Amino acid sequence: MKEDKTNVIRLFEQNRVDHKLRTYDPDPTMSGGEIAALLGEDSDKVFKTLVTQGRSGRYYVFVIPVNEELDLKKAAKAVNEKSVSMIKQKDLLPLTGYVHGGCSPIGMKKQFPTFFHDSIKDLERIYFSAGKVGYQVETAVSDLKAMLVYNITDLTVQD
Repeated sequence: MKEDKTNVIRLFEQNRVDHKLRTYDPDPTMSGGEIAALLGEDSDKVFKTLVTQGRSGRYYVFVIPVNEELDLKKAAKAVNEKSVSMIKQKDLLPLTGYVHGGCSPIGMKKQFPTFFHDSIKDLERIYFSAGKVGYQVETAVSDLKAMLVYNITDLTVQD
């Protein structure tokens, strides 16, 4: 089967950044952990992209491991907001150009302040959505700066 090129893959190619596209048969009931297993990877290397809105009305993107939960208080502190909340699923496509399950931090309609969970400091390579459900891109953490402006901070709920 021939894979469609997504905006994410086009941007990696235009910037000549090393990457691998990995595809799988999407199932809407699949968890991030199940997707990591399909890729044959630890779930701490596979990240999900979450879009939030601060009390100020500004939007922010948080990228965390798939089995983790975003701590909204830590997220708000990271962006100097009183609070942040997840945007409604119906608002995702018009805002970012991506659908739920296929949202990538790279190639959104507009670039919003982006924050990766600090666990990426311990990883050489990570996976995240390539902009379409069933598509994941693998890249070196060291190559991310060529693709995207972002910060690193602790963003997840602690056990």
